[in-house]
Amino acid sequence: MATFDEKIKEIEDEIQKTPKNKGTEGHLGLLKAKLARLKEQQEVSAAKSGAPGLGYGLKKAGDATVVLVGYPSVGKSTLLNQLTNAESKIGAYEFTTLNVIPGVMDYNNLKIQVWDVPGLIKGASKGKGRGKEVLSVVRSADLILIMCDVNHLKQADIIKQELYNSGIRLNKEPPEIYIKKKSSGGITINSTLKLDLSENLIKNVLREYGFSNCDVLIKENPDLERLIDAMLGTRVYMHMLVVLNKIDMSKETPKINEDFVAISAKNKENVEELKRRIFEKLNLIRIYTKPLGKEVNFNEPMIMKKGTTVSDFAEKIHKDIKKELRYSLVWGTSVKFPGQRVSLKHVLHDGDVIQLH
Repeated sequence: MATFDEKIKEIEDEIQKTPKNKGTEGHLGLLKAKLARLKEQQEVSAAKSGAPGLGYGLKKAGDATVVLVGYPSVGKSTLLNQLTNAESKIGAYEFTTLNVIPGVMDYNNLKIQVWDVPGLIKGASKGKGRGKEVLSVVRSADLILIMCDVNHLKQADIIKQELYNSGIRLNKEPPEIYIKKKSSGGITINSTLKLDLSENLIKNVLREYGFSNCDVLIKENPDLERLIDAMLGTRVYMHMLVVLNKIDMSKETPKINEDFVAISAKNKENVEELKRRIFEKLNLIRIYTKPLGKEVNFNEPMIMKKGTTVSDFAEKIHKDIKKELRYSLVWGTSVKFPGQRVSLKHVLHDGDVIQLH
């Protein structure tokens, strides 16, 4: 019986040999769907068999978790020490960090956990340099900081590709493709806009992933990879920020087509700006409570995601509170005047004060 590697190589070879034109679109699409499914099955099989490099993890703590990702010796350990209270070993040689080093960054009454992981290199998604171990840690964070040397900007592109290969989708939302299985009737596709992919190709990809009877609602115009991602359901969608280090050693202004912060970890240059951007990227807000007859405690906010409503906030405290809630008063930028009475659907802003009745 052919191994996963043999099956994968066979399909990759066929994709390479097949000419790319309108007539082969459907065939190539199905081959790519099969290839993605095989790679996913290979990963699952390796994890179940206890293959080296998998199952490497770290307990999350604090209000959010940020992971520093980059090539060896780009200054991640130095930056971790500047951002947090960690004492990560620093050395001007590769693979200084052999384990995950955690630290805690205090910012705006938030406790943000920061992980310094071993350096990633090209081929990490295939296991090179303990890459699969590191990537399993990265998947569990809330924000990725891709750190690279300002004089070696291609490092960021290589890291992004390795993250993509491991199923991590950066600065993207999950596909708006919704599948509802049914017992019979085949595949029905409904879309809210014109699709570039043919209905026949979509149905073939669905069947490849075991969806022979289902209703599908597509609310975007996906390419083939977005469609496959929706079928797999194992992709992780994460925000990321590029950190360009060692600007003290560069005379030119960096040019990069990504959202970035240029710093010198060694000289602490722009580190405070980086902290601000981390807070911004995490999409967190701080909500303070005002108990009846008492003052607001501005030292202990409730940490919520942007877009949180009064209903969400009440439920986070306790489900029974939401059921018994009659009304709420809010002070802050989300209301027109201090102490405004609001509904359960009212969206709270960072720094708002709320009193539940």
